[in-house]
Amino acid sequence: MEPLGTGDPIRLGPYRVVGVLGEGGMGKVYLGQDPAGRPAAVKVLLPELAHDRHLAQRFLREAHTARAVSSSGVARVLDARSEGDRPWIATEFLSGPTLDHAVRRYGPFDAAGVRALAASLAATLRDVHAAGLVHRDLKPANIVLTADGPRVIDFGIARPEHGLTLTTTGQVPVTPGYGAPEQVLGQRVGPAADVFSLGAVLAYAATGRPAFEGTHVAAVQYEVVHGEPRLASVPAELGYLIAPCLAKEPARRPAPGEIAAAFAPPPGADRAWRTGPLAEDITRRAAEAARQTARTEPGPGPGAGPSRRRVLRTALAAGGVVAAAGGAGGAWWLLREEPGAEPLKVGLARGATPLPASAATSGKAPKPLWGPLKVAAQPVDGVVMTPLSLRDVVVFAAKEGGLAARLTYSGKEKWRLPDAAAAAGVLALPELGFVAADRYGALLAYEASTAKLEWSVPDAEVGRFLTVDEDTVYVVTQGGRLRAVDLVQQRIRWTVPLPAPAVRGAGPKAATLQGLLVVSGADGSLLTFTTTTGLAVWEVEGQSRSAIAPVMFKDTVLLGGRTLSARRIVGGDEVWRAEASEPVGQGAGGWGPPLLRNDTVLAVNGTSLTKLTTTGSPTPLGKATRGPLPHTPLVVEGGAVWAVEAEGRGVGAYSLQNGTRLWTWAPGAKGPWALSGAGNRVYLVNAGTLTAMPTTP
Repeated sequence: MEPLGTGDPIRLGPYRVVGVLGEGGMGKVYLGQDPAGRPAAVKVLLPELAHDRHLAQRFLREAHTARAVSSSGVARVLDARSEGDRPWIATEFLSGPTLDHAVRRYGPFDAAGVRALAASLAATLRDVHAAGLVHRDLKPANIVLTADGPRVIDFGIARPEHGLTLTTTGQVPVTPGYGAPEQVLGQRVGPAADVFSLGAVLAYAATGRPAFEGTHVAAVQYEVVHGEPRLASVPAELGYLIAPCLAKEPARRPAPGEIAAAFAPPPGADRAWRTGPLAEDITRRAAEAARQTARTEPGPGPGAGPSRRRVLRTALAAGGVVAAAGGAGGAWWLLREEPGAEPLKVGLARGATPLPASAATSGKAPKPLWGPLKVAAQPVDGVVMTPLSLRDVVVFAAKEGGLAARLTYSGKEKWRLPDAAAAAGVLALPELGFVAADRYGALLAYEASTAKLEWSVPDAEVGRFLTVDEDTVYVVTQGGRLRAVDLVQQRIRWTVPLPAPAVRGAGPKAATLQGLLVVSGADGSLLTFTTTTGLAVWEVEGQSRSAIAPVMFKDTVLLGGRTLSARRIVGGDEVWRAEASEPVGQGAGGWGPPLLRNDTVLAVNGTSLTKLTTTGSPTPLGKATRGPLPHTPLVVEGGAVWAVEAEGRGVGAYSLQNGTRLWTWAPGAKGPWALSGAGNRVYLVNAGTLTAMPTTP
């Protein structure tokens, strides 16, 4: 959530605009309040699109479509108007996580919970279809779990039952794996398409994994049309009920009323969202939303209400889910508590000379959610594997060898892979799986939550993983060569040599974009290759003393080291550079790995956490007592920058707003750290321990 900026409205109809929730392909979403102080989510069509009469009509049609459904199981539209030639839609505030978020955080539902979910969603679909509509995009992220049960949102691509599909083949607006075969093929879509989606949703709720999976969108869609759903892990008492919903032929799928009857839950089955951790989550969100409403209720005179900034803080703390309009192609947008939900953008800076920064007083560090647990491997040659959060687990190098995973919400062990080569690292795959290697160098692809082996490339000779894009994993082989492994065909695509100095020690780091792979070698050199053939296209020597992870965006790559520089991805020409405030030394000085956050570049310059804006104006974000280690990547989570102090003497958190040091945790610790952030948690590995930290005290 962001404060209002230049050009943002202050009021839309009866709603006072408080802050910005997000921006989709067609509109911008604001947090608004009605005259009684009740929160709402208000979306306005982007100015550059508002002049298009057809787009404006389509935008407002979303609200009218949802209003046609008379059901307690859908999100309620509060208002929709066109004001000053800019149409807007307001929807109610829903307190609760999405089904997707709930399953990832708390695990799959039990059989009774799935029955209760199925019966409720089927009844809602029956009401939707009774209104003559087809939802067309039912998926876990479009289902909000509230204290009163599941609520369906997102009618942005809903259409009358007799309407043709909105797209042609290969241009499907629904999430791959949840749209019916007829949607994938661009055929006429009827109510049976929603039944197929419901079946896929229930399979996910019962197992924590999609019914249709693949390494690429096209592979997933192929499975939907030609493959069989993966229901082996679904409890037997549910499998025979879900399978008919996923029939390829629409006529063979049951009607929503039949589904509701077949899944009739036992008494008390709705305890899935009335008791236990999920219920506590819902209750906490609802209570915080109520407190927020009370705090923001208008008072009788000036100064009676809180400032906008305070409202934004309380809204963020609530973690509430807001059903609102937005998203590509006019689909409604849902603000949800998920990693990666916020788009990353950055402009070019033209130089930086840090201003003087005073060290902030350390505050009280938050209590760990769990840990430190003495379960992680000790550093090898001063290197610690960065923990990887996926679905409901965090994956790390285990103390006894291999890889292990702990549940993100409790720290309880979920699985182990004792034969995995932790030194090779792990990489997340596009479909929330991951790749690892064994001691022989075989590339192994696993499902994250269960560590089920999906496929392998035995002859990959993986020495260490570099990076991954939509369809390729890039590795350094055990022999020190650069290799691309095709994720779709599951075979080696190409192999090229690397200079020996580039692969020594901890080896290189890399990033890929627009068909090019940029590799930062262990000797500080930069090597660039085409992703299709491995052809070397440009290189730069002496950028740094060691490998520093590059960051790529648009047509540019950002590089730390002796300078913070930006180069064109094509050709390697330097666009701008920012000089270091301290000379590069062993483990100190120079610029550390850059990090992108909205329109900002964040990086460590010597001992200063520095922010560079799109105008090139530098702003130090505070100065640590001894300064963060520049080659340890920064993490931004929960509105704070997390950085490792010099010599590994703890982890500090700094405010993104003004650079104030909020606190330091584990002061006096020594040695290398590894940290990563996801889902309002930060995972830390140091001295053989694994810890999960909250983002607020």
